[in-house]
Amino acid sequence: MQWETVIGLEVHTQLTTQSKIFSGASIAFGAEPNTQACQVDIALPGVLPVLNRGAVERAIKFGLAIGAKLNRTNIFARKNYFYPDLPKGYQISQFELPIVEGGALTVQVEGDKPGDKTVEKTVRITRAHLEEDAGKSLHEDFHGMTGIDLNRAGTPLLEIVSEPDMRSAREAVAYAKALHTLVTWIGTCDGNMQEGSFRVDANVSVRPLGQKEFGTRREIKNLNSFRFLEQAINYEVRWQIEQIEDGHKIQQATVLFNPDTGETRAMRSKEDAHDYRYFPDPDLLPVKLDEAWIEQVKASLPELPEQKQTRYRDQLGLSAYDAITLTGSRAMAEYFEAVLAEQANPDAKLAANWIMGDLSAALNKAELDIADSRIGAGQLAGLLARIQDGTLSGKLAKQVFEAMWSEGGEADAIIEARGLKQMSDSGEIERIIDEVMAANARSVEEFRSGKEKAFNALVGQVMKASKGKANPAQVNDLLRKKLGAS
Repeated sequence: MQWETVIGLEVHTQLTTQSKIFSGASIAFGAEPNTQACQVDIALPGVLPVLNRGAVERAIKFGLAIGAKLNRTNIFARKNYFYPDLPKGYQISQFELPIVEGGALTVQVEGDKPGDKTVEKTVRITRAHLEEDAGKSLHEDFHGMTGIDLNRAGTPLLEIVSEPDMRSAREAVAYAKALHTLVTWIGTCDGNMQEGSFRVDANVSVRPLGQKEFGTRREIKNLNSFRFLEQAINYEVRWQIEQIEDGHKIQQATVLFNPDTGETRAMRSKEDAHDYRYFPDPDLLPVKLDEAWIEQVKASLPELPEQKQTRYRDQLGLSAYDAITLTGSRAMAEYFEAVLAEQANPDAKLAANWIMGDLSAALNKAELDIADSRIGAGQLAGLLARIQDGTLSGKLAKQVFEAMWSEGGEADAIIEARGLKQMSDSGEIERIIDEVMAANARSVEEFRSGKEKAFNALVGQVMKASKGKANPAQVNDLLRKKLGAS
C-alpha cells in the first residue's frame, strides 16, 4: 500500500520586546533560575495582567507580512491545564478571536536528488495568536525531583499555526526555514533556536494514498533545530506506517523526540481544545486595533524576502536560486546590495557568486554571521573592480581575498604589495608560450593530431610559468594562434 504523509506545524516565536507580555518585567536569556520571576509570574494574590503594547505591534507586523486578516477586535482567554511551571494554573492565550487569521507563505522545496528542480509550495497559515510562555522544568540537577525556573514564564510568544498542507519532512523544513527567515527579517523574533526563541511542534499523520480523510495525528513537541525537525518527522512517519500495517491503531498523543536515539516517544495523550476549558480572561479587555496604528506598522515594514527575490530576478537578471540564497537572511541581502552600491559598474552575478561562494565558505569556516564578516562590502567591491578591469584573474583574486580575510586591507594595496597584478602584455605572454611549446613538443604534436586535452595541458604550463599572472583569455587566444588552430 502507498501512504501519504500529512503535516502541520505550530511554531512558537518569542517576540523581541525585551519585556514580559503581562507585567513588563525585563527578559534576559541565561539569568540564574527565578531571578527574573515577577509578581505576575508567581501569581501573587491581587496581581493583574497589563498587556504589552510592543507584543501586539509585532503580531500586527507579522500578519501584514503574510497577507493575513487582522482581527480589529481580538480577545485573550484562559487556557486551563495543569502547568507545573505556571503557578496560577492556567495560561493566558488567544482562542476564538486571535489577532491574526489566514495568510500564506510560499516556499522553495529542493528536490530529492542534487540537480532536481526546486518546487514552489504555498503553505496556508490558519492563525497566529499571542500568548505567554510557561516556565521551565529542570531535571538534570535534581535526583528524584524536578526544579522549576520561572524566568521564562510570561515571555511574549506569537504562536503560528499552519494548515496541514505539507506532505514530507522536506516540505516542513522548507516552510519552517522560510518562516524563520521572515520573522527575523521583520524583527519580530531573533530566531535563536538554541535559546528557545523559535520552537517547532509538528503534527504528523499518515493515510492511504488517495484517501480524503486525515489519519490520527501525533504531535512532536519542542523541536529546536531544522535537522531534528526532519529526523523526527521521518521517524514518526515510518513508525506510524509500521504500526498500521501491523494491525494497530494510532492513538492521538503528544510525543517527544530524542536526538540521541533518533526516535520519538509518547509523553501524554493529546488534548483537544475542549479539554482546556477556554473562556475569556476577565482581567483583560478586548484588544482594539485602529487603522492609524495598522498603517503606522505597515509603513515600518522593510522590503520582504519574496519582494526582493522578484526584484533580483527581474531587475538584476539573477537566477531563482541566486535570489533565494541571497535573501536567506536580511543581513546577507543588505551586504549584497551594499556591494552593488559600492561598485562603479555593478555586476550582480559577479557579486552574487563571490558572496555565495568564497565569502560564505570563509564565514562558515570561521562560524561567523555575514554581519560580522572580516571583509566589508566596500572591500569586496574593490576586489570585484579589479576582476572587472582585468587587473586580477580568478586565481589571483582568490589570493587577494584570502589576504583580505586574514590580514585586512584593501584589494589595491594587497595587489601592489604582493605583485599580484595580472599579466596582460601580449609580447611577454607570447614569449612564455614559445618557451612552453619548445619544452612540451609532445603535447604540441598531440594537440595537432586532434587531442584537445593536450591544449589544456599546455595552458596549464603557461599559467604555471607565469606564476598564475597571465591573463587566461589572452593565453588561450595566443596559444591557439601559435598552434595554428584559429
